[in-house]
Amino acid sequence: MILIMVASAAVQWRLRSKFKEYGQVGLRANLSGREVAAKMLADHGIYDVQITSTDGSLTDHYDPTNKTVNLSADVYNERSVAAAAVAAHECGHAVQHAQAYSFLKFRSAMVPALSAVSKFMPFILLAGIFMIRTSVIPLGIGIALFALTTLFSFVTLPVEFDASSRALAWMDRSGVVTTQEHAGAKDALRWAAMTYVVAALSSLATLLYYVSIFLGGSRRN
Repeated sequence: MILIMVASAAVQWRLRSKFKEYGQVGLRANLSGREVAAKMLADHGIYDVQITSTDGSLTDHYDPTNKTVNLSADVYNERSVAAAAVAAHECGHAVQHAQAYSFLKFRSAMVPALSAVSKFMPFILLAGIFMIRTSVIPLGIGIALFALTTLFSFVTLPVEFDASSRALAWMDRSGVVTTQEHAGAKDALRWAAMTYVVAALSSLATLLYYVSIFLGGSRRN
């Protein structure tokens, strides 16, 4: 778990440095992130998705509940390789939604349950650890609930990788990027994807930690 925490910090640092690097590389097509997003949506026949600007850095996301592509201010306004890559990636999620991509549907279906579980799961896990000498049932329930969050983390991986693949393929077809710009966009998106890989591994490591406590308590009882 300590190694994963270190890896997570390293990946986050590398991601920010990559986006800073490619944020300084101008896009030859001279399109802003908003214009890239609008073009990608139009090229896929999607006209019911709104493109908005949101506060923060690297806060870009697609919201399927209200069909909005939310771009951070820098991505929304900048005309760089990084901005184009992020905008196209988030629109990749909108394309997944429009085409009923199975993993995105599965992940979206899990959100209501996870929202409800996340409110009380930490208390169940904590109570389970304190009660481990008398009963393993509370901890077992907590582990089952935490397993849902781990499953969600791993289901997120194909969703994110597929969105990046769609983005890169479209940018090539549409001529939004040159060959050199494509390499930069791919590099930036690869590091963005690594954050989800580390998050999934971190969730799995935490789950296994709770399972080890559960098994130790079962043997003692």
